Amino acid sequence: MKVFSKAQIYEGDKLTSERQNISSTDLMERAGTQIFNWMHTRMQGAQVPIHVFCGIGNNGGDGLVLARHLITHGYNVITYVVNCGNSRSKDFLENYDRIKSVTKEWPQLLKCESDFPEIHKDDIIVDAIFGIGLNKPVDGWIKDMFHHFKASQAFTLAVDIPSGLYTDKAVEDANGVVRANYTLSFQSPKLVFFLPETAEYTIQWEVLDIGIDREYLMTTETEVELISKHEILPLYKPRAKFDHKGIFGHGLIVGGSYGKIGAVHLATKSVLSVGSGVATAYIPKCGYTALQASLPEAMVITDANEEHLTAIDFKIKPTAIGVGVGLGTEVNTIKAFEAFLKINKAPLVIDADALNIISKKKTLLKLLPEHSILTPHVKELEGLIGKWSDDFEKLKKTKAFSSKYKIIIVIKGANTITVYGNKLYVNTTGNPGMATAGSGDVLTGIITGLICQGYSEIEASLFGVYLHGRSADLALEEYGYQSLLASNIIDYIAEAYIDLFKQPEQPEVEVEGED
Repeated sequence: MKVFSKAQIYEGDKLTSERQNISSTDLMERAGTQIFNWMHTRMQGAQVPIHVFCGIGNNGGDGLVLARHLITHGYNVITYVVNCGNSRSKDFLENYDRIKSVTKEWPQLLKCESDFPEIHKDDIIVDAIFGIGLNKPVDGWIKDMFHHFKASQAFTLAVDIPSGLYTDKAVEDANGVVRANYTLSFQSPKLVFFLPETAEYTIQWEVLDIGIDREYLMTTETEVELISKHEILPLYKPRAKFDHKGIFGHGLIVGGSYGKIGAVHLATKSVLSVGSGVATAYIPKCGYTALQASLPEAMVITDANEEHLTAIDFKIKPTAIGVGVGLGTEVNTIKAFEAFLKINKAPLVIDADALNIISKKKTLLKLLPEHSILTPHVKELEGLIGKWSDDFEKLKKTKAFSSKYKIIIVIKGANTITVYGNKLYVNTTGNPGMATAGSGDVLTGIITGLICQGYSEIEASLFGVYLHGRSADLALEEYGYQSLLASNIIDYIAEAYIDLFKQPEQPEVEVEGED
């Protein structure tokens, strides 16, 4: 799913009005009606008090459309106009006149804290105050009103975006943003729904189709894409009857040190579990017996040293190499890694200590093959690109880093983001149970194994991150958040593949007939 920028949303609205020969007021009517339909489907006439707070711009106009439809359908609605300035939009004024034509109880004007209405915990708040056009922080009595919303503990529904939240920059004051239980976003979600610093402002979100011009939606390139099953399924490469293991590549995992052989076990098993034809682990001698016994499907090559790698020297020709898991940062290991990079020609997936080594010696970046995949968590990313002030600067610096070295960076997190040049791919699978030792090693193996099967580096990154998260989601049903282990994620890779082709369950329909 494409995630459109603020400028693209405005352009889409404008083109839709031109191509469909409708006014901006008509488009606002669509938007407000879609919100009403969403609420009406779920409430079915329930007489819960609904407080609709409308700003004086277009977001407020959407709120007025909603309130009008709620009123005409008999709901218990109280509408407010938040008097936050002197300039009212044309479409707001049009819909202000329209709502006055369907009720004698005109919207209440809020001008200061003494105007705040009483809101109970079982009421519903609709936030239609500020939309994506907000360009300055919220302060004064309006910020106090947001606190009033929060203190009420009422269910809060945000129209398009929680008020006070920007689409393209960080929040200056956390108290100046509405905290929504649910956000109904027009046509596409907003990037801020997925970033660690801003995702907290909406617990859940959903996209409403308001009929933006289809050609514009299909042909417009966006900087951000949301990756779900719909985007992943076309990447899948089916197997033919006479295919054999040689077709599906040979994955090599390089890593391990005394006490950290388990990381190599997890990564190597993942290479095989995701479908690579052959897998080999290159480790120090101390891990030979344990790895050979615990993973008989894999081959093992050992370094001459007992406790850590002092050379990375092998005769095999791997299709792809995952390097860094459990590697350590001994002086001899660092030298071995640098020597390996100077001669390596195979695609690389780089994780853990290999990232730490590169962070300390940035000249090694010039030795990486194009499209190498780096899989840092946040702290490892900081070592690569330096500190940042907020999530937007983090992404800006990561994009510049990716473009400069022509590499792919997978920023691991709750919504893992894959960065490829100026493009951002936001993953939708995964859960907090993955915050456990070894889950990153599993991802390294999955991506390596996918490259072995002929997926391009960017395809392997997107597919691998999706499978990794989906496997954990499926495992969660059995293990729960606290007890999920990295090895459980591997066990569910097969289920994640099968899940790609499952159709949504249809409700059963009873058919009357003869006994």
